[in-house]
Amino acid sequence: MSAGRLAGRYTLLRPLGAGGMGKVWLARDEMLDREVAVKELTLAEGTSPKERADSVKRSVREAQATARLRHPGIVALHDVVVEHERPWLVMELLRGRTLAETVREFGPMPPGHAARIGADVLEALSTAHAQGLQHRDVKPGNVFLTESGRVVLTDFGIARQEGQATITEQGLTIGSPGFIAPERLEGHPGGPASDLWSLGATLHVALTGAPAYDGSAAQRVQATLTQPPPLLPGPLGPLLSAMMAYHPAARPDARVVIHALRQVAAGGPAPQLPVSQEATAPSKTRKRGRVALWIAAAVVLVLAAGGTTAFLVLGERGGGTPEAFTVPMDVCTLISSEEAGRLLRTQKPPKGKPSANAEGPTCGWSISGTGVGLQVQKDSDTVDPWSMTTVSAHALLQSQKRHWSRSNEVLWSWPEIGVPKSTKATRTPVHDVAGVGEEAFGYELAGETGRVHTAQIFYRLANLVVRVEYSTTTDRPTDEDVKQSALRAAQASEQALRNAG
Repeated sequence: MSAGRLAGRYTLLRPLGAGGMGKVWLARDEMLDREVAVKELTLAEGTSPKERADSVKRSVREAQATARLRHPGIVALHDVVVEHERPWLVMELLRGRTLAETVREFGPMPPGHAARIGADVLEALSTAHAQGLQHRDVKPGNVFLTESGRVVLTDFGIARQEGQATITEQGLTIGSPGFIAPERLEGHPGGPASDLWSLGATLHVALTGAPAYDGSAAQRVQATLTQPPPLLPGPLGPLLSAMMAYHPAARPDARVVIHALRQVAAGGPAPQLPVSQEATAPSKTRKRGRVALWIAAAVVLVLAAGGTTAFLVLGERGGGTPEAFTVPMDVCTLISSEEAGRLLRTQKPPKGKPSANAEGPTCGWSISGTGVGLQVQKDSDTVDPWSMTTVSAHALLQSQKRHWSRSNEVLWSWPEIGVPKSTKATRTPVHDVAGVGEEAFGYELAGETGRVHTAQIFYRLANLVVRVEYSTTTDRPTDEDVKQSALRAAQASEQALRNAG
């Protein structure tokens, strides 16, 4: 790509959006003189050349499968270009807003309007299913309502062709929590009935303005596996319950659903579909065991723009590093009162003081002149640190490492230990740290005399990124003492996490 032009043909004009797997650009096709959307797919940092090449091959193969779909309700894929060792997808440019944005701005939809949208999406899905392609991420953010009135199903980026591996590693359940069918959460590959369930969950949002299963990612998974969907009033309530039946075999045929949705869209009543309690609720024999396994060890991997996620079904390791931390905890419990006293060199250690922060929950222990701070971090795409994943946590740690490597002079303050705001400090070079977490880095801050007064350590343990800071304005500790105090604080918090996991 040269001067913003891809393949000598597509001129990139400006970004339209970004997510976990890449960026979407507004571009101009110079050959056909039209505007298009170009999706730039990026791969995780640290991917080996072979893994990179394999991912490119798989993504191109899946793009080829998607390109064979011809339906007004499916976004058209014009071209696939491989440059800079990654694929770029050239798609038709849609103008309008997603169903999620529409509901967020205007509120719940009338049943007839929601029914027309559902019928259009299901017809598009049926075209894909007829060619052996399962979408796997039907949700309000992937249903696009154009200015011309088209309803378009977008983002087949994680679609699955029957008999082929996908761009995502085997063993992962792909989709967005709350919109993934129960059988796929249990590790089965799913099929057309799974997309039908997801469409039912999507229409629930259109009708009510809220998801059928809400809460954190782990809570949505648990609810999907243990609770029937709420029965909505109105003409579409029984139909959505049938679409979201727990067992795939109990869900109606797509043609029956399309007919029912078209009837409601035309102002008539929906045909009555029998829905038994057995069809809508998990069987009692499954209520424990696998569900408990999920809640204990589900890992949420942010994979794509728009919040696409993947779950990995794993058992607990029984010691060592936990697979994932999915239950929120009080970060002030990660350093005990006794350890805080040793770090602060006081017989009367203060209680940890929690505080809210956009980057994640924070706790500080401070006395005059000395303090220990701890923060469990999250990225901007994730609702809380406990919904992070090993992949997104690794990406966050590397992003922080790059950020702190850029500037040698920083502004630093800690009013609780007596440091005024906007105090200048010189940052030492960022360096790797051994002896804590699965990967870690750190740096120090020095004052005008060159003496180190602060040491910061960032480490990753499973799906969590933790920042630990030790600072002192007293003259007694040496530079090495400051560094070692930060390391001891990090190690103490890591041990507390392992014990909690």
